[in-house]
Amino acid sequence: MEVVFLGTNGWYDTKTGNTTCVLVESKDHLIILDAGNGIYKVDQYDRGQKPVSLFLSHFHLDHIAGLHILNRFNFKRGLQIFGQVGTTAILNNIVNEPFTVPLSQLPFKVEVKELPEGTHNIPFLVECKYLFHSSTCLGYRFQLDGKIITYCPDTGICENAIRLARNADLLIAECSFKRGQRNYEWPHLNPDDAVAIADEARVKKLVLVHFDADVYKTLKERIEVQEEMRMVFENLVVSFDNLQLKV
Repeated sequence: MEVVFLGTNGWYDTKTGNTTCVLVESKDHLIILDAGNGIYKVDQYDRGQKPVSLFLSHFHLDHIAGLHILNRFNFKRGLQIFGQVGTTAILNNIVNEPFTVPLSQLPFKVEVKELPEGTHNIPFLVECKYLFHSSTCLGYRFQLDGKIITYCPDTGICENAIRLARNADLLIAECSFKRGQRNYEWPHLNPDDAVAIADEARVKKLVLVHFDADVYKTLKERIEVQEEMRMVFENLVVSFDNLQLKV
């Protein structure tokens, strides 16, 4: 199984990268995590042989702006979009006239499916729980090819993040802030917070993503975080656009 980080910025695109989008390719599925502007690179990996599933965490624009360009793709086996309860109504509003091409007019079949908290077989197992953020946000835990991959996007430290990450082979966690930074009105993680979750959950590998573009202005700043935090959590990686990892 391969994980490709198509977009690793939070908030807006800069020379450091596009907004958040992660691709997970398993034996039988292509799974897209959030639809920031990095989603435009998906067709570099889609060969039309696997069904494509897009999981939306929430509806802040840096996680859905890439939906505007879905019409440039040709997902031969269609696209399933998963999200929290209420996703259908929100997408029917945003991915529609006068803003962009409606889902019903895309050149492939699209199904939108809403997931309440809990575990679902779709057909692979995915567990979703609400995280701690300023807007209702879902985190996901996937069981694929005998591995567990957890995705915790925009959140502060919370028990649900730890539960989703328990014994995961890979935890993909946001890292909007730098060490020592916090904003209790707009919860996000800093590197120490992400490591605290990974430690308590006994995660095998931690990858940091969603670096706030206003906070991390250079890739060097990400590398410095990696060097510092590997002293605390050895198997930690900071992501960059187009980083590919085997799981």
